[in-house]
Amino acid sequence: MAHGSAIMSRRILVILASSLAVVAFGIVGYMQLCDYTFVEALYMTVITLTTVGYTEVRPLDTAGRLFTVVLIGGGVSLVAYHIAYFGQLLVEGNILEVYRRRRVKKLLQGIKNHYIICGYGQMGKYIVDQLLRYSIPMVVIEMDEGAVGNLQELGVPHLVADAKEEENLMAAGILQAKGLVAVVHSDTDNVFIVLTARDLNRNLFICARAGSSGIEKRLLKAGADRVVSPYATGAMRIAQNILRPTVTDFLELALSSEGIELSMEELIIPEGADMDGKDLMHSGIRSDFNLIIVAIKRPEGTMIYNPSPREILQSGDTLIAIGPRNNLDRFAEKLYGTRSPSIAFHRAWRHNTESKTPSRSG
Repeated sequence: MAHGSAIMSRRILVILASSLAVVAFGIVGYMQLCDYTFVEALYMTVITLTTVGYTEVRPLDTAGRLFTVVLIGGGVSLVAYHIAYFGQLLVEGNILEVYRRRRVKKLLQGIKNHYIICGYGQMGKYIVDQLLRYSIPMVVIEMDEGAVGNLQELGVPHLVADAKEEENLMAAGILQAKGLVAVVHSDTDNVFIVLTARDLNRNLFICARAGSSGIEKRLLKAGADRVVSPYATGAMRIAQNILRPTVTDFLELALSSEGIELSMEELIIPEGADMDGKDLMHSGIRSDFNLIIVAIKRPEGTMIYNPSPREILQSGDTLIAIGPRNNLDRFAEKLYGTRSPSIAFHRAWRHNTESKTPSRSG
């Protein structure tokens, strides 16, 4: 797709260059053979090539008439071909497509700290909707041109391209991206996308979809940080709906932030926060924001469930908090200066990863 667009761009440049060359040939010929001024020669060349048929500037001699015949024979045929070619491009919508691609390319040049979504199928659409809800910047790569019409309406930057190709990942800004999500239909393609993405950006957070059993290990070995199996996750949720329906309903509503006042979020304590070094009781989380901390994840990965009020908080800790949506937003604003916990979490996660985690190596 990208190769075809480049070929068409080169053809358009050749057409424009050849058109200018014919006009220049006519101008020089009339100026030399008929002693016309530049404006007169330009006028004669234009009316000759366009076959308008206006009166000559001055009567032509034999040399001028022969030159006009040559100019008409070569120039009119070339202009007619150019007009037909541009007409075909307009009818097929290719010119509009080239313009749209250039516009998207220009838009992508300034994007950074975003997520690249590879695949806009059922899972991809849901992921995009959720990221849009929290204003998370993203770029979508999808091969099926018919599937991306909705992205244009939503104003989401996207490329109609193959995510397996290194040049397309580069065009999507993988070097400046925070993360990549591989959710194309083929497991093999997902493995290849993860492998290519990890090779291009060693510090990229990568989450991938595993459509069949046994593919999780391959995705992790290829470089994925997280692997999600829709079938295994769906089966587990169905089983939990049977075994613990009330708990499942609560968690689904809390995670979706719909239907109830309470929500669940995870927030990372940044360096220099007031609560750094304080115990949970004196941190003000419960008294000032009416939030419940159900778990703490230490920077090295240790999980502390149902932490004691005497548990000391440290910068880099990830807090799993439950409470009213507005209170979570106020708590995020206190920590990061923004009322969006999801944006705040990813901002802090990025900083924490870059400052405390060494770069991946081969």
